[in-house]
Amino acid sequence: MRRILAVSLVVVTSGSLLTACTADASPSAVSVGWVGAAKNSVRVTWKDADAPNRITIEGVLSEGPSYVQYLPATQPNSWDIPTSAFPPDGNYRVVVTNGTTKEGLTGKPAKSPVFDTDGSVRPSSAFAVAQGRGVLIRWAVPAAPQDFTPNDPLDVDGPKAQKYVPMIGRPGSQPAPIGPGTTSPRQVINSIKPPFLFQLRTENEWSSNLGGQVVGLTSSATVFVPPRAQYSLPVRVRGRVVLQETFCAAETNCALQQTTSAGIPLTVLTQVTPKARWSPVARGKTTAGGHYDIPVVTAGSRPYKVVASPYAKPGVLTSESASPAVFTRAVVRLLAGGYLGGNNKKRGEMVTIFARVAPASTSVATLQLWNRQTRRWQSVKLVALRRGQAVFGFKINAVGTYSYRWVLPPAASGGRNMDGLTTPKLDLRIRP
Repeated sequence: MRRILAVSLVVVTSGSLLTACTADASPSAVSVGWVGAAKNSVRVTWKDADAPNRITIEGVLSEGPSYVQYLPATQPNSWDIPTSAFPPDGNYRVVVTNGTTKEGLTGKPAKSPVFDTDGSVRPSSAFAVAQGRGVLIRWAVPAAPQDFTPNDPLDVDGPKAQKYVPMIGRPGSQPAPIGPGTTSPRQVINSIKPPFLFQLRTENEWSSNLGGQVVGLTSSATVFVPPRAQYSLPVRVRGRVVLQETFCAAETNCALQQTTSAGIPLTVLTQVTPKARWSPVARGKTTAGGHYDIPVVTAGSRPYKVVASPYAKPGVLTSESASPAVFTRAVVRLLAGGYLGGNNKKRGEMVTIFARVAPASTSVATLQLWNRQTRRWQSVKLVALRRGQAVFGFKINAVGTYSYRWVLPPAASGGRNMDGLTTPKLDLRIRP
């Protein structure tokens, strides 16, 4: 009985000693602080009995550690963690525990105070407008998020006004700063033309952000206008505006790529006379895919071209471009033509044939009759065309069906000629 009791006492005593050693070996007094003025790493310090340690970064709202580092017992109770190892925009703490990869963890973990890794506030809503030979860019700075760990060990003392470094990317090179950091929400860039990519870079001790982007685009326009169009009727001026933008991928040179956009304002220009200034006759905008379709009333034989105006919206600035000029030759338009009182007449009754055209010019029109024997049109009368109207009266004494037509002469407008017009046949029925 004594022997059994003695063994029991030994076991109990050994258990008491193991618990005491484990408790004594647990780390304590874990603290964190920046290393140097550059703040490129965080120094962790703690107290323990020179045991091997495991260092981890633990999220307040996450379970698994995002960083694990084992240290031998010979390592002083200090370790520097690079800033890049900390996840951005969250609340974290550093945990120190005794243990090794082979024997596992012993003792209780010790934790540092909670601190945040909130990054710099990304600028937004950048807007650019042309200013002289350069560009004026404005941007907005959102309010900083609420600090849920005020005065934590890694907060930076002093003013926290963010500086924004303006950067420009051009085809063939990577984005590069064009000036020092500024706290102003505006930047004037002199002597710059699209294509370019403007960005703002801001950073704090934890991370760097890019925002406030403006894409400077160049445009090119194509145009199609019918080669002939009737005077005073609308024609459709159609075409497309294609944009070239600067695209900058990470760690590579920027390149040009093609794109399109809806909503680009367009102006259709014409020359009223051969040496006149180009003046606007219609306006419109691009639709999806950069296409456009603008009606323009034909006012004579004229050239037309389309100008894509400078266009700005948040994040986008386009330069002006013009299509090549395309010439449309006008054709005299028949407004009305036929027989007064209808085309059914009695034999020997007076027949009055007429035509009214635009423009209302004064000239000479030709009345022609279809000859069934020769199967050809035969001119029967030259009729004065006064202010765009031609009228001729005659009688027919033979019953039958006759076909007449007008050959309307060319006209002139704005110092340019327009083509004449031959009307469709006008049938006339003569009854007994």
